[in-house]
Amino acid sequence: MEKYETHTHDVIVIGAGGAGLRAAIEASAEGASVGLVCKSLLGKAHTVMAEGGVAAALANVDTKDDWKVHFHDTMHGGKMLNNWRMAELHAQEAPDRVKELEHWGALFDRTKDGKIMQRAFGGHTWKRLAHVGDRTGLEMIRTLQDKGIHSGMDVYMECTITHLIKDGERISGAFGYWRESGRFVLFKTKAVIIATGGIGKAYKVTSNSWEYTGDGQALAYEAGADLIDMEFVQFHPTGMVWPPSVRGILVTEAVRGEGGLLTNRNGERFMEKYDPERMELSTRDVVARSIYTEVMEGRGSPHGGAYLDISHRGAEYVKKKLPSMYHQFMEFAEIDITKEPMEVFPTTHYMMGGVRVDADTAGSTVPGLFAAGEAAGGMHGANRLGGNSLSDLLVFGRRAGLGAAQYANELRDNTLKIDDVELEKAAHEMTRPFENAEGENPYTVHQALQDAMGAYIGVFRTKEKISDGIEEIQVLKDRASQLRIEGSRMFNPGWHLCKDLKSMLIVSEAIARCALQREESRGAHSRVDFPKYDNEKWGNVNSVISKDNGAMKLGTSPLPQMPEELRKIVEGGHK
Repeated sequence: MEKYETHTHDVIVIGAGGAGLRAAIEASAEGASVGLVCKSLLGKAHTVMAEGGVAAALANVDTKDDWKVHFHDTMHGGKMLNNWRMAELHAQEAPDRVKELEHWGALFDRTKDGKIMQRAFGGHTWKRLAHVGDRTGLEMIRTLQDKGIHSGMDVYMECTITHLIKDGERISGAFGYWRESGRFVLFKTKAVIIATGGIGKAYKVTSNSWEYTGDGQALAYEAGADLIDMEFVQFHPTGMVWPPSVRGILVTEAVRGEGGLLTNRNGERFMEKYDPERMELSTRDVVARSIYTEVMEGRGSPHGGAYLDISHRGAEYVKKKLPSMYHQFMEFAEIDITKEPMEVFPTTHYMMGGVRVDADTAGSTVPGLFAAGEAAGGMHGANRLGGNSLSDLLVFGRRAGLGAAQYANELRDNTLKIDDVELEKAAHEMTRPFENAEGENPYTVHQALQDAMGAYIGVFRTKEKISDGIEEIQVLKDRASQLRIEGSRMFNPGWHLCKDLKSMLIVSEAIARCALQREESRGAHSRVDFPKYDNEKWGNVNSVISKDNGAMKLGTSPLPQMPEELRKIVEGGHK
């Protein structure tokens, strides 16, 4: 009898959002035995929060659109820090991935002649976002889930992975526990795909839900993989401001895509000052900084935000195009957005950085470890364009599934070993909070971390603030090393937070160290003390975080050289 409940698969996918489901579908199609592990319930993925649409150059509305313009827009949106090969593959393959979704049963809004409808979005030259009202992510998850569960994979719900196990340099397993019972479980596997999403719960004001604690980035880091570009945290310009119970909940960019106007307390359309050409449809980093600046300079709304108004489009149009937004404000804030403006303010939304991966295979720097979606870095550079996350997770979810299945297939004759000592160590690390006679409450430490990240490493950053933030994180790491939990392992959210806290401290330190190192402002990283681009020093390097003898090591690496024909596309005009 094995000591722990054990399951064996060729490929384990951690995370069941769009990227994880798409990866599992592809790995299954390649004949691999697939286990899909999710921290929450199947269907409760963060992908459902993506409301505006999926970016793909289908050219259904604007016939001049093609992959080259999409590539151009993505590179410029990412301020040229993107992995060019990822951006190229993404732009070329996104249309096929969207059509494939439609083939699997996704129902998109339609043009009069029956094609998939596309809407305008910030930073995109043409109307490019295929959508289902403002519920696009929900429709994608429904479709992928339906396809996925008929693809022959095994689904392990409400299971948290806490450690990746290695045989030498290779991945050989994933260790975790059932959230309900607290019992440990071991997955023996040849390949692991990380598709765990972002890091939003390290911040207090966030559009992200409780699962977003940087688990995948921390697992990969602990296993020896590189993380890149962790300083680039996207603050979505429009989160709900009022009432306090819903502060940070997303107000989709589709509101601006459908003609929503931003004004300050004086009734001025302030985006004229910051980006007169694109106005409300400027890129997210620009709009977020603009709203933040208006509020800080005393021109904010009564609850400390800016006004976003779509009421001029008429009640029927708003209810048809933005049904979720209409109900969200009516139910949470008792505001009728067909008659009055919303109050919005930047909210922590998306992580551009993440696990360093190979563009073609989605493989990390650790053999057998792959990553896709928000947990992977490189695709979006310094700032992600709206709608690119949904096409990203389809394109690279598929490639990760393919890469992992092929890797596992080549290892067919190899018997990977699981180190019992490593297993015992992993189990003991999880039970330690119950054994501590004295110690900190994980909720108190988590609250202090969220306060520190908001205060020191938020929308605007300075050397002094970031340095204070790093010091505070070190103090919190010490406090978190001695956590105390009462009760049993069954239904114990305080115990779950102990593990999440370790992950959040790793990603928070990585964000802070990368932010201190990059002495320029670029995309979502705004340094008040270095307000301009420094292309000579920082224009062609990624920040790199790795683990070195137990300590966090910080460095840089040059961007891969872009081929001449792609450089011409990037340097050419929009059209």
